[in-house]
Amino acid sequence: MPYFIIIEVKYSTIRKKEQKAVMKDLLIINTGGTFNKIYNPLTGTLDVDKDATALHALASRWLTSFQIVNIIGKDSLEMTSQDRLEMLATIHQSPEEKILIVHGTDTMHLSAEYLDDAETQKQIVLTGAMVPYSIDPVEATANFASAFGFLCAEPKRGIYIAMNGIVTPYDRIRKDRTKGVFLPL
Repeated sequence: MPYFIIIEVKYSTIRKKEQKAVMKDLLIINTGGTFNKIYNPLTGTLDVDKDATALHALASRWLTSFQIVNIIGKDSLEMTSQDRLEMLATIHQSPEEKILIVHGTDTMHLSAEYLDDAETQKQIVLTGAMVPYSIDPVEATANFASAFGFLCAEPKRGIYIAMNGIVTPYDRIRKDRTKGVFLPL
């Protein structure tokens, strides 16, 4: 006959807001993309959630508090040069040296190149997801955690992309549309 051991763990004391460490030197910029898409029952479409519900849900389970700034709120295929200028201005106005940008995967490389051309002198990692967090949080969480962990490891200044278990300079990785993953170049 099988037996079970029941272990009771009290998370309530760990999860109290006052016990969370605050990442003071890291800014998360949320620009939209598939990572943030949610199902709209009125239209039957996936819409970009501009309130960062996915990031707040993810952050609620971590023992670290994040500073999240929501800008743009679009699918990356709809991003304009004005949007990228807003992203750059947000980075320049930020005192933080480490920036994690949640971005759509289709034009992530274009935004990374734009930021690199601007010579921001900060540590920046762009990440996203090809499946919305609201549908299956695994990929979005893994990509976000990879980007976060990489920034915590004190990388050299530069622009990086964190996708599919790879974190590398932006010009060494691209989305392979036929396979649906990011691959090193």
